[in-house]
This record gives sequence, C-alpha cells and structure tokens, in this order.
Amino acid sequence: MNSRSLVAIDQIDKQELLDLLERARYFEAHPNSKILDGKVVATLFFEPSTRTRLSFETAVNRLGGRVIGFSDASTSSTSKGETLKDTIKMVSNYADIIVMRHFIEGAAQYATEVTDVPIVNAGDGANQHPSQTLLDLYSILKTQGTLEGLTITMVGDLKYGRTVHSLLMAMRHFHPVFHFVSSEKLKMPEEYLEVCRREGIEYHLHTDFSEDIINKSDILYMTRVQRERFSDIMEYEKVKNLYTLHNAMLANSKPSLRILHPLPRVNEISTDVDDNPKAYYFEQARNGVFARQAILTRALGIDNLPL
Repeated sequence: MNSRSLVAIDQIDKQELLDLLERARYFEAHPNSKILDGKVVATLFFEPSTRTRLSFETAVNRLGGRVIGFSDASTSSTSKGETLKDTIKMVSNYADIIVMRHFIEGAAQYATEVTDVPIVNAGDGANQHPSQTLLDLYSILKTQGTLEGLTITMVGDLKYGRTVHSLLMAMRHFHPVFHFVSSEKLKMPEEYLEVCRREGIEYHLHTDFSEDIINKSDILYMTRVQRERFSDIMEYEKVKNLYTLHNAMLANSKPSLRILHPLPRVNEISTDVDDNPKAYYFEQARNGVFARQAILTRALGIDNLPL
C-alpha cells in the first residue's frame, strides 16, 4: 500500500487536514501550472458521477497532467468479467495515480492492497468520500473563517450518505455541535454516533426539520435521499420527500449561515433558495477543483509548494 493513498478521511490526522486546506488555498490563488507535467492520472468510475469526475479531471488538466480512464464501467473489461484486482493491476502499469469510485464499500481499500500506485477514493458505496470532505471543509473554512466550535446540521439521508459520514470524521477534530435530522430509517449509523460519544462531541437527533434547528446552525448540510441505495423502491418512495428546505425557512437564521449540498439535488432544496446569499452549494462545487488539486499533489509527493 502506498502511504500517500487517501481512502478514508480518518486515515489522516488534524495537521494533515490543515496542510491540505493550505494547499487548496494555494491552488485557488494559482489554479494553472505545469506541476503535473508528465504525470498520468487514471480515473476509474465504476459508478456514475458528474461533479467528482469532472472536478478531478479539471484539477489534473489545470496542473498540466494527463487523464486516462473510464466513466462507465460497461465500457471497460469489467463487463467481460475482469476482476477488480486485475483491473487495478493493469491500470497501475499506465498511471502514476488512480482515482476510483466504486459501488462496493471497501473497494478503494482493497485497491491499495493490490498496487503500490497511490489510490484516491472518490466514493465507495455508502462508506466514505474523502475528497468531497476536503472541499466541504475548505468551503466551511472560507465562509465561517474557522473550523472550530461550529454548529453543523446534517439533513436527509444520514444512513447511506457517505459525504456526511466523512464530514463527521473530519470535523471531530474541531469541537463541533451536530444536529442530525432524518427519518428513523435513514438516521446516522450507530458507529458514527459512537465516535461522537468517544470524542466528547455534542450531538442531537431529530426527526422534525424545524426553523428552530436552522436558526441555531452555522452550516446547514442538505443531502438527497439516494434511490440507488435502496433495494426496495417502496421504501425509497416513503422517505424521498420528507425534508425540503424553502427560502422562507431561512428568515431568522444567522447572517453567517451557509447552506451546503454535495449535489446533485432532487427536491430537498427548493429553487427559491438559490438566490439567497446563504446558498453556497454551487460555490462549494467550484471549490472541489482546488481541494482535489491539493489531494493529487499530496498523493504524488509534490511537497515544494510555496504555501
């Protein structure tokens, strides 16, 4: 396993997180260079993606690298029965780093065990999404001026939502207060609540999405209910429209409140929120390029940035 792989956000400590955020800040100021000239980045997306794949590829292109790979597993040899192990070992012959999204939890970790090429997890099932977490942290830091002591409200699919799992694991370093808003069927998994208890992090569970909770929040992190995670479509239909944020609900919220969403949205944020200055989800997506430039350069051992 390459020690610079990034599979789960809890594999790196607080100082490494802060260092990555400093890299992201540098790349926002200097997005274009030839720092990856001669490097080949393989993007292997066994699961559909728009923002994550395009922002990784934009990050590479802006830094002068080359991208190979696929965005549809049906066009790869996996459709012929090739194993994940063989795919990873084969691609390792061609690339300096592999960015991989897979529908099976633990697939990225497994990939690190069969190659010495660094692996970046671009999402594995309902497990974690560390590159999304870094851009979320960068967005929070930019809008709040700090990561310390914030009240963060997470809404929607907290059971299968890998973005909220990763964000919780990262924010545990910064003394947050969490409000978890979900149906009973989609509540935050016990293993993550246990992390909060072990770390002494205050958290509250809610089934109602009230304005009182919104008004306490510094960050409102909305998520969609993910149809692809449900084996029973009727269960999905029961919960898909439970929580929708409307502009009127923000009337008495903090001036500094910012609304984040990993996107894509369905109907959990009404379009009447888009013009509210507290809506930050499109800017958040833009921050993904800088965060992923930081991740790629770290994974490739490029440490001589003038931070």
